[in-house]
Amino acid sequence: MPEPISSSPDRRKFVFSGLRGAILFALGSLTALVMRRSQAERTVWQIDPARCLRCDQCAKACVLEQSAVKCVHAHAICGYCELCTGYFVPDPNELNTAAENQLCPTAAIKRSFVEDPYYEYVIDEKLCIGCAKCVEGCNRFGNGSLFLQVRHDRCLNCNECAIARVCPGDAFRRVPADHPYLLKTVAH
Repeated sequence: MPEPISSSPDRRKFVFSGLRGAILFALGSLTALVMRRSQAERTVWQIDPARCLRCDQCAKACVLEQSAVKCVHAHAICGYCELCTGYFVPDPNELNTAAENQLCPTAAIKRSFVEDPYYEYVIDEKLCIGCAKCVEGCNRFGNGSLFLQVRHDRCLNCNECAIARVCPGDAFRRVPADHPYLLKTVAH
């Protein structure tokens, strides 16, 4: 009579192969998860100045009490105008720094005389609320040297930015963390 064939070694190989496959699958999944998380950490939110509509949602929709979005000034493209439309309200009473003549509701723009007829404009980011009134004035009547940017020392880098969700110009986007700013180099 022939000896019965034992299937134990084959079953053991099958179980060990299945277990090895499950472990490799788990390691692969874990690696993919870590890669995805590290990818998300390498990007930050930023405003594309070319797409920004200057709507004031940056001041209202940020999860922070004072928005992480601030006005910045591209001095290289500024005209240093005496009548700066990002600084003064349209048709000011006089060309002086009186509050009724200033466009910024928080006086975040500082104006200083350079030489006739030039003035320098500097943003005090501690006072800026990201309302974009100065940016609108500069883009509508000036050369567009004022624009909004997310300041990453303040931004929480939320997975789903509250401002990005309501931005009518779809100007918020993820950019590499090693190049976090989208700066203007030419007037728009």
